[in-house]
Amino acid sequence: MTGEGLKKLQDELEHLKTVERKEVAEKIKVALSFGDLSENSEYDEAKNDQALLESRIAAIEAQLKNVRVLDESDMNAENVHVGSKVRIEDDKGKEFTYTISGATEADPFKGKISDESPVGKAIMGLSVGQVGEATLPNGTIVKYTVLEITR
Repeated sequence: MTGEGLKKLQDELEHLKTVERKEVAEKIKVALSFGDLSENSEYDEAKNDQALLESRIAAIEAQLKNVRVLDESDMNAENVHVGSKVRIEDDKGKEFTYTISGATEADPFKGKISDESPVGKAIMGLSVGQVGEATLPNGTIVKYTVLEITR
Protein backbone atom coordinates (compact mmCIF):
# COMPACT_ATOMS: atom_id res chain seq x y z
CA MET A 1 0.00 0.00 0.00
CA THR A 2 1.18 3.51 -0.66
CA GLY A 3 1.61 6.06 2.09
CA GLU A 4 -1.35 7.96 0.66
CA GLY A 5 -3.52 4.85 0.82
CA LEU A 6 -2.48 4.19 4.41
CA LYS A 7 -3.38 7.74 5.43
CA LYS A 8 -6.77 7.44 3.72
CA LEU A 9 -7.49 4.18 5.56
CA GLN A 10 -6.40 5.63 8.91
CA ASP A 11 -8.60 8.70 8.33
CA GLU A 12 -11.59 6.50 7.49
CA LEU A 13 -11.06 4.46 10.65
CA GLU A 14 -10.83 7.60 12.77
CA HIS A 15 -14.04 8.97 11.19
CA LEU A 16 -15.89 5.70 11.78
CA LYS A 17 -14.80 5.54 15.42
CA THR A 18 -15.42 9.17 16.34
CA VAL A 19 -18.27 10.40 14.13
CA GLU A 20 -20.17 7.38 12.86
CA ARG A 21 -20.21 5.55 16.21
CA LYS A 22 -21.74 8.60 17.90
CA GLU A 23 -24.38 8.90 15.18
CA VAL A 24 -25.34 5.22 15.47
CA ALA A 25 -25.43 5.43 19.27
CA GLU A 26 -27.76 8.41 19.00
CA LYS A 27 -30.04 6.48 16.59
CA ILE A 28 -30.21 3.61 19.07
CA LYS A 29 -30.97 6.00 21.93
CA VAL A 30 -33.79 7.64 19.97
CA ALA A 31 -35.19 4.27 18.90
CA LEU A 32 -35.15 3.03 22.51
CA SER A 33 -37.27 6.01 23.51
CA PHE A 34 -40.06 4.70 21.27
CA GLY A 35 -40.73 1.91 23.76
CA ASP A 36 -41.59 -1.70 22.91
CA LEU A 37 -38.55 -3.21 21.17
CA SER A 38 -40.40 -6.23 19.79
CA GLU A 39 -42.08 -4.12 17.10
CA ASN A 40 -39.60 -1.27 16.88
CA SER A 41 -38.26 -1.18 13.33
CA GLU A 42 -36.19 1.94 14.08
CA TYR A 43 -34.35 0.05 16.80
CA ASP A 44 -33.76 -2.95 14.53
CA GLU A 45 -32.42 -0.68 11.79
CA ALA A 46 -30.14 1.19 14.21
CA LYS A 47 -28.75 -2.07 15.61
CA ASN A 48 -28.17 -3.31 12.06
CA ASP A 49 -26.32 -0.06 11.24
CA GLN A 50 -24.22 -0.57 14.37
CA ALA A 51 -23.31 -4.14 13.34
CA LEU A 52 -22.28 -2.99 9.85
CA LEU A 53 -20.22 -0.14 11.31
CA GLU A 54 -18.41 -2.39 13.78
CA SER A 55 -17.75 -4.90 11.02
CA ARG A 56 -16.15 -2.22 8.85
CA ILE A 57 -14.06 -0.97 11.79
CA ALA A 58 -12.84 -4.52 12.51
CA ALA A 59 -11.98 -5.06 8.82
CA ILE A 60 -9.94 -1.85 8.63
CA GLU A 61 -8.15 -2.61 11.90
CA ALA A 62 -7.25 -6.09 10.62
CA GLN A 63 -6.02 -4.60 7.36
CA LEU A 64 -3.88 -2.03 9.18
CA LYS A 65 -2.25 -4.76 11.27
CA ASN A 66 -0.98 -6.45 8.11
CA VAL A 67 -0.26 -3.43 5.95
CA ARG A 68 3.07 -2.96 4.24
CA VAL A 69 3.79 0.57 3.08
CA LEU A 70 5.77 0.89 -0.14
CA ASP A 71 9.05 2.76 0.10
CA GLU A 72 9.02 4.92 -3.02
CA SER A 73 12.82 5.23 -2.96
CA ASP A 74 13.03 1.46 -3.57
CA MET A 75 10.80 1.65 -6.63
CA ASN A 76 12.25 1.76 -10.09
CA ALA A 77 10.81 2.56 -13.47
CA GLU A 78 12.26 -0.55 -15.10
CA ASN A 79 9.30 -2.85 -14.46
CA VAL A 80 5.64 -2.42 -13.62
CA HIS A 81 4.93 -2.89 -9.91
CA VAL A 82 2.55 -1.55 -7.26
CA GLY A 83 3.08 2.20 -7.20
CA SER A 84 4.08 2.46 -10.87
CA LYS A 85 2.37 4.90 -13.18
CA VAL A 86 2.09 3.22 -16.57
CA ARG A 87 0.99 4.22 -20.03
CA ILE A 88 -0.24 1.24 -22.01
CA GLU A 89 -1.82 0.61 -25.39
CA ASP A 90 -4.35 -2.07 -26.19
CA ASP A 91 -4.36 -4.14 -29.37
CA LYS A 92 -6.76 -1.63 -30.99
CA GLY A 93 -4.33 1.27 -30.51
CA LYS A 94 -6.19 2.93 -27.61
CA GLU A 95 -3.91 4.33 -24.88
CA PHE A 96 -4.55 4.27 -21.15
CA THR A 97 -2.62 5.68 -18.20
CA TYR A 98 -2.96 3.98 -14.84
CA THR A 99 -1.33 3.95 -11.46
CA ILE A 100 -0.99 0.41 -10.16
CA SER A 101 -2.25 0.12 -6.59
CA GLY A 102 -3.20 -2.49 -4.06
CA ALA A 103 -6.78 -3.71 -4.11
CA THR A 104 -7.84 -1.44 -1.26
CA GLU A 105 -6.69 1.71 -3.05
CA ALA A 106 -8.00 0.90 -6.51
CA ASP A 107 -10.30 3.46 -8.09
CA PRO A 108 -10.55 2.98 -11.86
CA PHE A 109 -12.45 6.27 -12.26
CA LYS A 110 -9.39 8.06 -10.90
CA GLY A 111 -6.92 6.03 -12.95
CA LYS A 112 -5.88 3.65 -10.15
CA ILE A 113 -6.15 -0.04 -10.94
CA SER A 114 -5.38 -2.95 -8.67
CA ASP A 115 -2.46 -5.27 -9.22
CA GLU A 116 -5.10 -8.00 -8.84
CA SER A 117 -7.34 -6.70 -11.65
CA PRO A 118 -7.16 -8.44 -15.04
CA VAL A 119 -5.21 -5.56 -16.63
CA GLY A 120 -3.02 -5.11 -13.55
CA LYS A 121 -2.12 -8.81 -13.48
CA ALA A 122 -1.37 -8.76 -17.21
CA ILE A 123 1.20 -5.96 -16.99
CA MET A 124 2.78 -6.61 -13.57
CA GLY A 125 6.51 -7.20 -13.92
CA LEU A 126 6.64 -6.12 -17.57
CA SER A 127 9.05 -3.52 -18.87
CA VAL A 128 8.62 -0.95 -21.66
CA GLY A 129 7.88 -2.64 -24.98
CA GLN A 130 6.64 -5.90 -23.48
CA VAL A 131 3.12 -7.20 -24.05
CA GLY A 132 0.73 -8.69 -21.50
CA GLU A 133 -2.54 -10.44 -22.13
CA ALA A 134 -5.64 -9.91 -20.01
CA THR A 135 -8.93 -11.75 -19.98
CA LEU A 136 -11.56 -9.13 -19.17
CA PRO A 137 -14.67 -9.94 -17.08
CA ASN A 138 -16.75 -10.25 -20.26
CA GLY A 139 -14.36 -12.96 -21.53
CA THR A 140 -12.62 -10.78 -24.11
CA ILE A 141 -8.87 -11.29 -24.39
CA VAL A 142 -6.95 -8.04 -24.85
CA LYS A 143 -3.22 -7.53 -25.35
CA TYR A 144 -1.60 -4.52 -23.70
CA THR A 145 1.78 -3.07 -24.65
CA VAL A 146 3.67 -1.13 -22.00
CA LEU A 147 4.64 2.23 -23.49
CA GLU A 148 6.02 4.06 -20.45
CA ILE A 149 6.67 3.44 -16.75
CA THR A 150 7.21 6.18 -14.19
CA ARG A 151 7.12 6.43 -10.41
